[in-house]
Amino acid sequence: MAILNIIYAPNPIFKQKAQPVKQVNDEIRKIANDMLETMYFEGAVGLGANMVAVPWQIIVIDLRENKIENPYIMINPQVIDLSEEMLEHEEASLSFPGISAMVKRPSKIKVKYLDLEDKEQTLEADGFLARVILHEMDYIHGTIFLDHISKLKKDMLLKKMQKFIRNHPPHVHGAHCNH
Repeated sequence: MAILNIIYAPNPIFKQKAQPVKQVNDEIRKIANDMLETMYFEGAVGLGANMVAVPWQIIVIDLRENKIENPYIMINPQVIDLSEEMLEHEEASLSFPGISAMVKRPSKIKVKYLDLEDKEQTLEADGFLARVILHEMDYIHGTIFLDHISKLKKDMLLKKMQKFIRNHPPHVHGAHCNH
């Protein structure tokens, strides 16, 4: 497995829709496992393919409740049901370092997706898991969490992020890495 480089904003990739995976094969399994390894390395709970310059509809999630790994790898995920009840919670992203925003999302969802064996799965999720799934699905559909807030607040946060990046340049993995 390999650690992939996180793409940082601003980058046009965050407005691009990822392509559906036509068939889950060894290449897709390797990409998904590399994404999972990258997510763990970065200490995140989710990763959308666009965040690591992968053009496919793949998301990986693991809330690691009680420090126990329980990963979800979702290929071509589609929301098939949403609750009307909305919850607001703070969201952040590896690709947008140093900032966060309060975002309203449905409290419960039902999603269908392909697993690594190319089998269709259905998952009902609520609370934090539902939020993370929707957050990561946004990425593969050309949307970011900041698109759910006002333009004024978004612009303010993006300026704050630029200042953060100037003061804390992100690490790009390369030949001199020790990992």
